[in-house]
Amino acid sequence: MRDIVDGLTGWRTDGVAFAVATVVRTWQSAPRQAGAAMAVSAHGEVLGSISGGCVEGAVYDLCLTSVETGEARTQTFGVSDDDAFDVGLTCGGTIQILVQPDVALTEPDEVLAAIRDGRPVATASVENAQLVIWPDRVAGSLGAGDLDDAVARQAAGMLALGATGTVHLGRQGEERLDDVSVFVQSYVPPPRMIIFGAIDFAAAMARIGRFLGYHVTVCDARPVFTTRTRFPDADDLVVQWPHRYLESTSVDDRTVLCVLTHDPKFDVPLLEVALHTPARYIGAMGSRRTHVDRLRRLREAGVSEAALARLSSPIGLDLGARKPEETAVAIAAEIVAQAWGGSGRPLSDLETPIHHS
Repeated sequence: MRDIVDGLTGWRTDGVAFAVATVVRTWQSAPRQAGAAMAVSAHGEVLGSISGGCVEGAVYDLCLTSVETGEARTQTFGVSDDDAFDVGLTCGGTIQILVQPDVALTEPDEVLAAIRDGRPVATASVENAQLVIWPDRVAGSLGAGDLDDAVARQAAGMLALGATGTVHLGRQGEERLDDVSVFVQSYVPPPRMIIFGAIDFAAAMARIGRFLGYHVTVCDARPVFTTRTRFPDADDLVVQWPHRYLESTSVDDRTVLCVLTHDPKFDVPLLEVALHTPARYIGAMGSRRTHVDRLRRLREAGVSEAALARLSSPIGLDLGARKPEETAVAIAAEIVAQAWGGSGRPLSDLETPIHHS
């Protein structure tokens, strides 16, 4: 939804009816994860993708029917289905799609605005009914007050974690029953990528970070290098000593820190702070000689071996990268591999599942 929110907002502004198809469950080697969304307008325009091309044609027809009838529908596509090859899902996986017309959505304008602005909100859907959960209020109904209360409680917890998935409850909200399946999708502010060092590699990293969906900040103590002209893709530019900025800004367990300064007077005090944050990824650029010297300095500063083990240095996967853009790809690859538990090895050398949970 985050990828198509601008298009949906435009349709709402123009009064164009539409339907949204969302992946609500996957099995085996499904091409997209739960939450992937595709929308089709009454005019036949398409936004987004739910399978990378596998079943888009069939889902397109489902969406048009939903727009015409005003009815929601759940559909499962899998390689075991008789029509699997007709719709193109030949990858061996199975996906369950929830198709909802815009008339079944609760407060769609407010939800789209929150997603666009990076404010937290969650939706809980059962075909033709939807509950919207904000940090301070709940809107809509799934048809029963007790069910609404139970789903709102669970969805609030999922929203706090940024989690998306299916909740199974009884018809009156009983937690040990499985009569109703409610798809809860959380929308939280995008994760942060903070890049330290206003160099050419940082400019390339800002581009790929934004492409991956991060809110990108570039920080450097030198104002002459930290300019909008040099970093048009950064969301924020900060002129400050890196370690002081990191001490004062918000870092959570989704944050990615890329230390590209490779200068001891910047990166050693910065890494002292970074390695004691909950950041998901901490990488530092430099040669192997620089890395050895950096570890020595950090140990002398009292950084523990457990903290040092969190450091990815030299930064990035071994792709043989040389140019800034190639190096950015190598760093991004390591970030993705770490996030999803990938090995970084060629898939052709492995027999493990392609998509990690």
